[in-house]
Amino acid sequence: MSFPSELAHQYIDGEWLTGSGSWDIIDFNPYNGEKLCSITVATAAEADLAYRAAERAQPEWAAVSPYERRAVLENAARLVEQRSGEIVELIIDELGGTRFKAEYEVNAALRFLREAAGQALGVMGRLLPSLADGKENRVYRLPVGVVGVISAFNFPFLVTMKTVAPALALGNAVVVKPHQNAPIAGGALVARIFEDAGLPAGLLNVLITDSAEIGDTFIDHPVPKVISFTGSDRVGRHVAAIAAGLFKRTILELSGNSALVVLEDADLDHAVRAAVHSRFLFQGQVSMAANRILVDRSVEAEFTGRFTAEVAGLRTGDPRDPETRIGPVISEFQAEALTALVDGAIADGATPLVRGRARGNLVEPTVLTGLPEDSPLLKQEIFGPVALLMPFDGEDEAVRIVNDSPYGLSGAVHTADAERGVRFARRITGGMFHVNGGTVQDDPLVAFGGEKRSGMGRMNGEAAVEAFTTWKWISVQHGRTVFPF
Repeated sequence: MSFPSELAHQYIDGEWLTGSGSWDIIDFNPYNGEKLCSITVATAAEADLAYRAAERAQPEWAAVSPYERRAVLENAARLVEQRSGEIVELIIDELGGTRFKAEYEVNAALRFLREAAGQALGVMGRLLPSLADGKENRVYRLPVGVVGVISAFNFPFLVTMKTVAPALALGNAVVVKPHQNAPIAGGALVARIFEDAGLPAGLLNVLITDSAEIGDTFIDHPVPKVISFTGSDRVGRHVAAIAAGLFKRTILELSGNSALVVLEDADLDHAVRAAVHSRFLFQGQVSMAANRILVDRSVEAEFTGRFTAEVAGLRTGDPRDPETRIGPVISEFQAEALTALVDGAIADGATPLVRGRARGNLVEPTVLTGLPEDSPLLKQEIFGPVALLMPFDGEDEAVRIVNDSPYGLSGAVHTADAERGVRFARRITGGMFHVNGGTVQDDPLVAFGGEKRSGMGRMNGEAAVEAFTTWKWISVQHGRTVFPF
């Protein structure tokens, strides 16, 4: 399949347009450096056009039958299913993800689309009693209006779709700003799918641009009532500060420093497989990835031997090769930063059990142990194929180590006693924790999000309804109201 360079445009009010900025975003294949396309950036003026188009289109969309909205989302789901092979190829080209990763992402996006289609019919108001005789209290759940979505590069098709789909299903309009490294998978492709599915013009707009061009216009524009952002906590803090000052609601899915904990009674073979998957899926460029792998000291030697053998056997290379498990990281800058991070940790006393080499954007996996307890590496997100092994003595110490982080996104614990695992998970400060599973999990029905610097708000299922709707109270007085004066 050839890369769909015809999608390398802005999508505003139902039209594919060339941006009017003075420079281009160049979309590269991170594996071989091939130029996929160039996109002239949108300006602040075009951001205004997109938001105003959404503002005009939204009231009519909110007023149509929810069955009509559901039909559009069902059409979109059928198109994703029919085009899944092409979308997988696009993700491999644009992101350097392995075929397994790309297929996982497309299948997950399809599940979220189908769930969102059902949400179009699931919004219900309430009829509540009143203190006053003859009064009826109606509480309606209404769409917020226009939602601004800032997407990430790591799972761009999924992250954009799981936000756009429920927002549209619930009667909103959306403007998307995809990441510069994923402008097609995270933006233009989603627009094309909904365009072909019959979504009316103006309800979904895509701005391919950068803050260097538009500043904070995407966030501080008066039209959007909700800003959904997926990315680093550093940028998320900025988004939250601006939005709060303008009384906008934010849904922030931010950085992580997740831990996978292996208790002394765990099935070690299963725990090793879970740890390898949790750390190295998409080269570790996942906010839920298991940065830290904590192992009870009584099984440390056995686990470490099995884990390092598995990691050393992971093939790094061409993501199109079905045997490849580690493809390229997203950019040369990221590859160099990871190398510097590992070199610095070793200089500070860490022991490399597996030491991967960097070749261009290909960064082979590394496993480090023996980091000093005050090592800054233990407190930060590592967006790459680097695992940190840490021994502990007993559950209390494991809980302390897991919680000793500014982040609280995901995590996992492995034990022969599932209820022991649940008790352990309840002691962790974080949004998501899994017993005898991996740290990288998502589900259309289950609230997704983090605590501390890992974010604000939740997505998926009922949480998405909360995110993209608002309550409105309308009272009806039957008969005469008696006023005190």
